Amino acid sequence: MIRVVLAEDQGMVLSAFASLLDLQPDIKVVATATNGDDALAAVREHRPDVLVTDIEMPGRSGLDLAADLNQLDDPTRVLIVTTFARSGYLRRAVDAGVAGYVLKDAPIGELAAALRRVYAGERVVAPELAMAAWDAADPLTDRERELLRAVADGASNAEIASRMFLAEGTVRNYLSTAMAKLGARNRTEAARTARTRGWL
Repeated sequence: MIRVVLAEDQGMVLSAFASLLDLQPDIKVVATATNGDDALAAVREHRPDVLVTDIEMPGRSGLDLAADLNQLDDPTRVLIVTTFARSGYLRRAVDAGVAGYVLKDAPIGELAAALRRVYAGERVVAPELAMAAWDAADPLTDRERELLRAVADGASNAEIASRMFLAEGTVRNYLSTAMAKLGARNRTEAARTARTRGWL
């Protein structure tokens, strides 16, 4: 029996996935979570074989969860199920140690098959995502990504400077560099472009 923790912030999708996976004779959903922090707690409590998670959730994202489990040497394998066919996400998922990355609109039979393959030690990537991986590489540094995330959350340069213990001029310089890399006219457009491409 493959023991699964399921993390998804949309309640209806979470319930549907849990019900459909539980119909599989060799898969058991042992816990569900609607945010990344609860998902990490559920993994620690239940020690599942596979964590099936969305990317964008409150608290930790699915990619954050994968990176955390990777750093903790947790044996739980991670299968990302998402609507986002973006090269940036896929690259970050691979870096975070994700074992599988499939799209939500796939039939449940494909999800179950991907889950079994991940459990068996394979790496699974949906063909659409494999093609997207040939897109341009992420040009941003970790610091530029951190600042653009704060911009996307609505923080001013002064707030970012205070939060990150940087001079406001340093924040402007980082954001100017990021804007140039992304061909953006302003900080908001840079954050939106980076998020659209899956780099945040």
